[in-house]
Amino acid sequence: MFATPAFAQSATAGGAMGAISSFVPLILIFAIMYFLLIRPQQKKVKQHRAMVEALRRGDQVLTQGGILGKVTHVGEGNEVTVEIAEGVKVKVLRSTIAQVISKTEPVA
Repeated sequence: MFATPAFAQSATAGGAMGAISSFVPLILIFAIMYFLLIRPQQKKVKQHRAMVEALRRGDQVLTQGGILGKVTHVGEGNEVTVEIAEGVKVKVLRSTIAQVISKTEPVA
């Protein structure tokens, strides 16, 4: 009644080629993810870091909170003082600056 032949036992092993061919789709998926997601994100982070390090006094900036202002003081640490209105200065972290709207010319 249950005397069916076991076809899986008679199959021959694929050897090393079978093991490699089973990992090819996984390797291709990782390569696609790297070139489409990971690498562009790393490039964007590198550009942001360079932009933040190049901040200087007089630059017009936009913070991640949507505040527009002018950089009045660049501290040694992570803080930058931004003037958002006449006489109103706010200290923000360098990493929260989303965009430099206009750069000032360096003093000769």
